[in-house]
Amino acid sequence: MSSIEITKDTYLKWYEWMLLMRRFEEKAGQLYGQQKIRGFCHLYIGQEAVLAGAMSVLKQEDSMITAYRDHAHAIAKGVTSNAIMAELYGKATGCSKGKGGSMHMFDKEKHFYGGHGIVGGQIPMGAGIAFAEKFKGTEFVNVTYMGDGAVRQGALTETFNMAALWQLPVIFVCENNGYAMGTSVARTTIQTDIYKLGLPYGIPSSAVDGMDPVAVHNAMDEAVQRARRGEGPTFLEMRTYRYKGHSMSDPQKYRTKEELESYKEKDPIEMVKQTIEKEGYADEKWFEEIAAKIKAEVEESVQFAEESPWPEPEELYTDVYVQKDYPYIKD
Repeated sequence: MSSIEITKDTYLKWYEWMLLMRRFEEKAGQLYGQQKIRGFCHLYIGQEAVLAGAMSVLKQEDSMITAYRDHAHAIAKGVTSNAIMAELYGKATGCSKGKGGSMHMFDKEKHFYGGHGIVGGQIPMGAGIAFAEKFKGTEFVNVTYMGDGAVRQGALTETFNMAALWQLPVIFVCENNGYAMGTSVARTTIQTDIYKLGLPYGIPSSAVDGMDPVAVHNAMDEAVQRARRGEGPTFLEMRTYRYKGHSMSDPQKYRTKEELESYKEKDPIEMVKQTIEKEGYADEKWFEEIAAKIKAEVEESVQFAEESPWPEPEELYTDVYVQKDYPYIKD
């Protein structure tokens, strides 16, 4: 049973959140093509409902950790578009001071702990954050996101065991977009129902329609309630789809155009828009105003990134160790 009602305001927020994620990512892809953004760049386009449905349940103090497809997660946690775009540019005003880039977004004040490039490396770290919340006696939970490829890392089984044993307030979310880089789930695992991996550990686990923010909201709400009551972890397999390649360098030869188009017909932004129109929650003027607002925000973020300074050379020696006078750091 959902404890947080889905209302008109929920739908309006979902639409605005998802459209911002979509437009920001589209601009990032464009700038990558212009070589304004270098290195790796993994876009989230198509998967927005997974985050929108979670945002309508979580508190600001709840923490989030994820893998390297992390721009939209940073947006979800309230990191500003300016700080995210500047980080993509590698500028000093970025959320990771320009030293993390696309894959390593981070904002401690927003309780967003990355952005991690090591596949599956964030899974035990998420449980560790949840352990800290339990140790401190707070009511806050951690949401640990991972891709379908990461569930085959040994760190997952070790983490599931400890999280279940210690009843940690963590929700493990597998964003199953069907492909680990360019390899389909069916080619890499005998258990294609990924959520079942949590069952041997006594962790409540289920598959969720990750293209539907309503389904995500309800599943996340139940999981968060359990965690806040001290009943331990939940594992959710969000079945979603990315419209772009694994990264900007991906030619996408492993899937058909027909498959891609079939998922675009279930686009979460369009589905939410149709519900808003059907229920009379907003008129066309509202959609136009939101579109203009988001366009202005994204354009402002680009200008901010363009005009921001590069990190100073001495920044190479900072933020490496907590101990500021650590003896092995020499300038």
